Amino acid sequence: FGMTTPATIAGKIFLIFYGLIGCAATILFFNLFLERIITMLAYIMRWCHERRLRCAGVRVVSSREESSGEEDSLEGWKPSVYYVMLILGVASVVIACSASTLYSSMENWSYVDSLYFCFVAFSTIGFGDLVSSQRQQYESQEAYRLGNCLFILMGVCCIYSLFNVISIIIKQTLTWIVGKLV
Repeated sequence: FGMTTPATIAGKIFLIFYGLIGCAATILFFNLFLERIITMLAYIMRWCHERRLRCAGVRVVSSREESSGEEDSLEGWKPSVYYVMLILGVASVVIACSASTLYSSMENWSYVDSLYFCFVAFSTIGFGDLVSSQRQQYESQEAYRLGNCLFILMGVCCIYSLFNVISIIIKQTLTWIVGKLV
């Protein structure tokens, strides 16, 4: 959060190249994270559907039996982007609200300041006006630092995946609008 910066020309040049590779790798990581979320949702949706059919007395042939040992297919079970956006939005809110409870008590910030910090930190905007873990001593310091790290990691993953899904929806909307204009 802006507390450590390169002081030399060589350090600044290194940071530029490191940033190019690091930012690209981070975008790849978040895209892979989103793919795993979508795959997990597809498995859950298929499992719920098959369970509902079994409860109704319908014999269900699993995808594994259909494909005779080939890789399990999720074709047709991918959730819509709106469903994924809803789940990521709810997950982001739950993580931000939980983290805000932690930050407001440990950092003596108001709950609104804590929510603001969560959005700024999770979206990696990082203004630096609020910075967590800056005091020398905290009650349950190791647990707080671990919780801080986990909340920021989970929050960044959910928020960036949510941004990715929102960008897909914006692209679809713009394509639809252009299609109507042509």
